[in-house]
Amino acid sequence: MFSKYKASVIDKCKFLIDCNLPSVEHVELTARYTKPVIIQKSKKLMMFVYHFGRKTKPSSQLLSNDKNQSIRIDQLFSPDCDGNKPKTVILSGDSGRGKSFMLQKIMLDWASGKLYSENFDVVFLLKWEEVKFLSQEMSLNELLSWSCSLTSDHIPEVQKLTPEKVLFIIDGIDEFFFDSYIQISSTNLSQKALPMDTLRSLLNGLILPESFLLVTTRSAAHALISILKGPQRFTEIMGFSERGVQEYFQKFFQDEQLFRKTYESLKTNETLLTACSLPLLCWMVSFCLKKHLTDDDHVMRELKTTTSIYVLFVFTLLEHHGHSQSVFSTLKSLGVLAEEGMKKQQVFFDERSVAKTGLDPATSVFLYKDSLKRNNRQVPVFRFMHLSFQEFFTALSYVLMDEESSWSKIRELCYWLKDEIYRPSPERSNPNHSIMLFLCGLSNEEVSSSLFEKIKQTVPHTIILKQELYISVIRAIDLGHKLFALHCLYELQDKRFVSEALTPNIMDLSTVSLRSTDCWVLLYCLQCCPHIRDLDLMNCDLTAEKLKILQPALRMCKTLRLSVEHLSEAGDLIQSLGESKILSKLNAQEDEYSAESLRWSLDLSVTGGVVLLSLSSERILSFPAVLEISLTCPQSETSSIDWTLFLQRLSKTGKVAEDSSALDEHVSLLLSSFHSVGLKTLDLKLVSLNESWASGIISLVQTCTSLQELSVGVTGLLLEEGLMLLKKSLTDPHCTVIIEGFVCSIAVQTDLSEDTLSFKKLVVFFCYFLIQDHNTNYFLAQHG
Repeated sequence: MFSKYKASVIDKCKFLIDCNLPSVEHVELTARYTKPVIIQKSKKLMMFVYHFGRKTKPSSQLLSNDKNQSIRIDQLFSPDCDGNKPKTVILSGDSGRGKSFMLQKIMLDWASGKLYSENFDVVFLLKWEEVKFLSQEMSLNELLSWSCSLTSDHIPEVQKLTPEKVLFIIDGIDEFFFDSYIQISSTNLSQKALPMDTLRSLLNGLILPESFLLVTTRSAAHALISILKGPQRFTEIMGFSERGVQEYFQKFFQDEQLFRKTYESLKTNETLLTACSLPLLCWMVSFCLKKHLTDDDHVMRELKTTTSIYVLFVFTLLEHHGHSQSVFSTLKSLGVLAEEGMKKQQVFFDERSVAKTGLDPATSVFLYKDSLKRNNRQVPVFRFMHLSFQEFFTALSYVLMDEESSWSKIRELCYWLKDEIYRPSPERSNPNHSIMLFLCGLSNEEVSSSLFEKIKQTVPHTIILKQELYISVIRAIDLGHKLFALHCLYELQDKRFVSEALTPNIMDLSTVSLRSTDCWVLLYCLQCCPHIRDLDLMNCDLTAEKLKILQPALRMCKTLRLSVEHLSEAGDLIQSLGESKILSKLNAQEDEYSAESLRWSLDLSVTGGVVLLSLSSERILSFPAVLEISLTCPQSETSSIDWTLFLQRLSKTGKVAEDSSALDEHVSLLLSSFHSVGLKTLDLKLVSLNESWASGIISLVQTCTSLQELSVGVTGLLLEEGLMLLKKSLTDPHCTVIIEGFVCSIAVQTDLSEDTLSFKKLVVFFCYFLIQDHNTNYFLAQHG
C-alpha cells in the first residue's frame, strides 16, 4: 500500500539544495544531516509557563514528565512514565533551528522504512504556508491530494486507513492567526470547507480523532495547548550541540585537514561558535569560510552579529556567482520583492511578480524555484531560500531607500510593532520583529560601512533611523519585552546607545527563558552598563554552561538572584564570586518546576570581607539528610572550595543508605570541604545525629583550626551512639560545639500497664574555659 507515494517522498526528500546555483551539485540529505538537540519539556514547567502567560489552568491533556530531558526523533511518540502515548507532539523552535530540515529527514526515513514503520502506515506532510495559498473549498482528501501529490488511486486507500496508523505532520503553524469566532464544521474526510477550516478540524480532532499529529511552530509552544487535541507532548528544538557543530563542519568540508583548520579557528570565537548552534547560521558560516579560505581569520573577526553573518553570506554569493544586474540594483530588487511579500503575508511569488522587480527568476541565487498545484496543474513559483532572507532583504530595502522614504517605512514598521510584536504568542510570530532586528544590525556602523563600501554607495545618514530604533527599543523595555530589546541593542553594537537605553540600575529577566545565544547578548549589554548592579534571573532555564558565559558580568553585580535546575550548576559561579569586590547579596535557588529537585536555596551576603552563607531545602527530608547549613568565613576563602562538588554531595546526602559504610565516607567527604577555608562559624540542621555524623563533626573540629563555633540542631533524635562518641572525642576542643536535639526515655511501670515513652530536649555544650583553675570540658542542660 502507498508504495508509489513512498517512492515519491524519497525522490522529493533525498537531496538538499543549498541555493539556486547551477554549479551547486545536489547533496544527499543523509550525507549532511546532523542530529539536533531536542528537549522534552516537563509537565510542571509547561503548567508554570502557561499559568504565568495566560493566568488560567492549562489543559489536563499534558503528558506526565518529571523533568526537562533530551529526546530522540524516534521517541517522540513513545509512552510517558504512566504509559500514555501523545496524540499530538508540538515541536517549537526559533527560525533557523532546523525544524523543516528535521521533518524532511523524518519523511525520508519513514518512506525508506527506517523510522516509524511499525507505528504508522502512512505519514502526510502539510506545509502551513502552502495551505494558506489556497482559497477554494476542499475536503481533507482533496487537500492531501493537492499537498502530498496523491493520485486518484490513493484516495480510496486513504478512506480505508486505520486512523491510529496515520501521522499528519504540519510544518510552520506559526503563521496562522487563530480566530475563535470561525465555525469549524468539517467532521469527516470528504466534507468540504475552506482549507484552513479543514486543517483546523484535523488539529482539534474533529476529523480522524484517533490519528496522530506532529506540529512545528515558531511561536511559544504553550500558546497551542488549547487548540490541539491531546494528550500532548511539548518539545523544543535547540539546534546543534557543540559536538553537533563540529560534526556538521566535518560533513560540510569533507576534507579532514580543511575541516580541522577551519573548526579550530571557529573555536577561538566563542560567540560565533554559539551562533552556529542554529543550523541555518552554521550552514551560512560554513559556506562563507569555504569561499574565504585564505582569509578565514579576518572573516571570523567580522562576524559579531546575526546581521553581519547575513551580510557576508549575501555578498559571498554575489561575489562568486555572476548576476545580470549591478550589486546595488540586485539588492534593491530583492528588497522590493521581499517587502511586497511581507506586506501581503506572502512567501510564494509567480514569475511575473519576480520579473517586475527587474530580477531574472532563472538566475537569481537567492530565490528557490518550486511549484504549487492550482486548478489541477503545476504552477511554477519562487520563494526566498529561507523566510529569514525575506525578512533580511525587507530590512535592507528600507536602508537602501532615499532618506524620506526610509523614514516613512521605518515609522510604519514601528507603528505595527507597537500593536503586534508585544502581544502574546501566537500573534508574535508576525515577522516584523525579525525585520526590526535586521534594521538594528544594518544600523551597526561596522556593518553599514562594510555594506555600502561593497555596493559603492555613500553611507546614508542614520541619525533619524537610530532615533526611531531607540524609541522602539525603549517601548519594548517599558512593556516588559526586555529580551527582544537586548537583541536589538546587541545587533547595533553601540555601547553609548546601549547604556542610554538601559538606564535603570536594576534588570529583571525573571521567567524569561534564556538560550546560550541570549546569554552572549545579555553579557554584552551588561558589560556596556556597569551601572546595572541588581540582576534577577529567576526561572530563566539557566545551566552551568550559560552561567559560565555570563560570569564576567555577574561578578560585577551587587545583588544577584538566579535559579537553576540543580544548585550544583551554580557552583563555579559561587566560587568565582569570592574574588568579587562588588557583590553584597546572592540568592540562588533550584527551579520551581524541577519536580525531582529538593528545592535547595542558597543565600550569600558579604559584609566587611566576611561571607555569611546559608543553605536550606524546602522539601521535607528524611534521615540522613541535611536540612540546613549556615557558615561564616573570609570572602577570599570561598574561592578555595569546590562548590560544584560540595553541592552535588549535599543533594545526595538524603539518598545514602542509613548505617552503611557509604554514609561514613559521604559525611566525611561533605564536611571535609570546610577543613581549610578559614571557617569561623558553622551551623548544621540535621534530621538525626548518629555515629557517622558525630565522626564527621569530630574530624572537622580537630582539623579546622580557624573554627570558633559549631552548632548542630537536630530535629529528630540525638542517638546515644553519636552522643557517646562526641563526649569521648571532644574532651578538649579548641572551639565551642553546641549540640541540640531530643533524647528518648522510657518510664517503666511497676504494675501491668504499658511503659511510658517520653522525649526530652537536650542541649550539650563542648567548650574550653577556665573557672578557678578547673578545666570544664562539657556540660549538659536538660529541658523537660
